Amino acid sequence: MFELTGKVALVTGSSRGIGRAIAETMAAQGAKVIVSSRKQEACDAVVEGIRAAGGEATAFACNIGRKDDLEALSAAAIRTYGKVDVLVCNAATNPVFGPMHEVSDEAYDKIMTTNVKSAFWLCNMVAPGMAERKQGGAIILISSIASMYGNRKLGIYGVSKAAEQQLVRNLAVEWGGADVRVNAIAPGLIRTDFARALWEDPKRLAIMERMTPLGRIGEPVEIAALATFLASDSASFITGQTIVADGGRTVGDPS
Repeated sequence: MFELTGKVALVTGSSRGIGRAIAETMAAQGAKVIVSSRKQEACDAVVEGIRAAGGEATAFACNIGRKDDLEALSAAAIRTYGKVDVLVCNAATNPVFGPMHEVSDEAYDKIMTTNVKSAFWLCNMVAPGMAERKQGGAIILISSIASMYGNRKLGIYGVSKAAEQQLVRNLAVEWGGADVRVNAIAPGLIRTDFARALWEDPKRLAIMERMTPLGRIGEPVEIAALATFLASDSASFITGQTIVADGGRTVGDPS
């Protein structure tokens, strides 16, 4: 039902965690995948696994905080496969774990450039090609439920993720006429290296599980399944939305 055969998917931050799961799942559904992260060796390892499972993928290292790197990435995707049907902006950073008044200008700029400006750049590079081919396209930004409430430790990260969601809404309006759909996924706590500080401590994990109606944290493959759905024709009438996948965390009763 979530068939992606014949599609080309470009996934940033796809050497581990949610991004890797998305790349692997989309490849399993028939997409040709461009795997990208900062380290070429890590990308190559993911590609090797995809190919071993019968999928098709290629690797291209990229620092998404550099516009010229993103231009090279998008050009490599076109050079290799001739098009991009699906763009997943997954790579993100959060070098700060503490209150906002302790965030330096340098850290703020890094968070906003990596989490917001890079997606703005890459979407603007890829969406016009999707529109020109007149075959539609799907863009997915990986956001976070940190955008939906105040947080004493992840404030600026949450601000950046809220900005991503507005970027999604505006891109959906601008490109909808060309049948380019743009959506975001806002995961809750997922078992990844990126979020390790939030789930590795048994006490903190127990608190998070108690606050989540499903009673557990999520796994990367669960976000990958949702991303694959949004990339597929099954989601052909969904655009401009932020889909929350958090086990009910944002609607649960913390008592």
